Amino acid sequence: MSAPEAKRPKLADKANVLMVGTGEYTTGYVGGTAADSDKGAGVVALTMFDLRRRGKVDRVGMCGVNGKKFPGIRNHMQKNIGDVYNNMDLTCDTFPSDETVDPKAYLDAVSTFQAGDVAIIFTPDDTHYDIAMACIEKGLHVMVTKPIVQTLEHHTNLIKAAKEKNVLVSMEVHKRWDPFYADARDRARSQFGNFQYMYAYMSQPKHQLETFKAWAGKSSDISFYLNSHHIDFSEWTLEGIARPIRVTGTSSTGVAHSKGMKTEDSITLTVQWENLNDKSLGCAVYTSSWVAPKGDVHSQQRFFYMGTNGEINVDQAHRGMTVAQDGKPFASVNPLFMKYTPTNGMFSGQGSYGVKSFECFVDACRAVNAGEKTVQDYDDGSLATVGTTVQGTAILEAGRLSLDADGRPMDIVYGEDGHTPVGIKPHEF
Repeated sequence: MSAPEAKRPKLADKANVLMVGTGEYTTGYVGGTAADSDKGAGVVALTMFDLRRRGKVDRVGMCGVNGKKFPGIRNHMQKNIGDVYNNMDLTCDTFPSDETVDPKAYLDAVSTFQAGDVAIIFTPDDTHYDIAMACIEKGLHVMVTKPIVQTLEHHTNLIKAAKEKNVLVSMEVHKRWDPFYADARDRARSQFGNFQYMYAYMSQPKHQLETFKAWAGKSSDISFYLNSHHIDFSEWTLEGIARPIRVTGTSSTGVAHSKGMKTEDSITLTVQWENLNDKSLGCAVYTSSWVAPKGDVHSQQRFFYMGTNGEINVDQAHRGMTVAQDGKPFASVNPLFMKYTPTNGMFSGQGSYGVKSFECFVDACRAVNAGEKTVQDYDDGSLATVGTTVQGTAILEAGRLSLDADGRPMDIVYGEDGHTPVGIKPHEF
């Protein structure tokens, strides 16, 4: 081995990971018990502990606001991870201390990590920007749950900061690893021609209003939370084919208001897309709700896509597998997302797209650290990088602005490249 090769970092070097956020998606712990959803054992922490078992992750940290929750979280993780799967090391540095409540605890947590380490942020939408910027400034690679931020201004600032620090910043959108969605995307891009029409629907049961009562209607809404999924699918699918130019928001109200929550029950964003090759128009309708009745799935998720040469339907919620068990409600299950059932005592969900989303990001960070890849290499659609997800943020912000303007359409303004949104303005009739 030559001297330069001997000094080069190895891809085998493990990643140190800081998880910011201690809620449903990270731990499965909500309101002092397991979440009443399809994520009772959580996703992020379970995946990080399994990646450590498999030699990809070393140190694991977890940061929240209320340290008094940590004894309950540790007991929950022991019961739902340690007691269920063999060989899981649940060692985890936690911030703040068990006696402390500190909304800025992430600053102390980040200070204990080094440049090249990884931060995974699953916190309320309005906190994403400040936490992500603190992590970037420290030189950490950052993955943020959808929506990555709520405004174009913040998104642009993240892009600049990531370039300055040469770190990988990405949005967590696990549907990109769903084989149904990935195949639908590839078919649409290669076979269906110009974009014509899309309808997407995603819901969660109304008890989720209680899960998210700390921020629902105060700092974010159901569109940022759920419409972001299929809006990202559109941006990913239509990259280089079409661009969003106008957004109109409408809503339904009543249920949340009756609970004293000033937020919409359902939000529909109607988005006008413009095909780049001939300026013809397409229309997409994205609807999200968190007042659905509890049914056979936690989240209804489906879309219809039509191009000039073909169409496709995807029902993400129903994969042809149903389960009936004494003491539990009838359920349509989707182990393609997360396979929690152990195999011979071991966690065996590595093939699930809920896991792949995080593992691929950790692998990418390790490859960048080792010099085997550059940050720019991942702007090819393999990850939802901060530089390739600007249109989605523009749609979501424009939708909120439209709702706040009593449904007035909002136009998305583009810069010189004609691809990257630089502003939003009310439509002039």
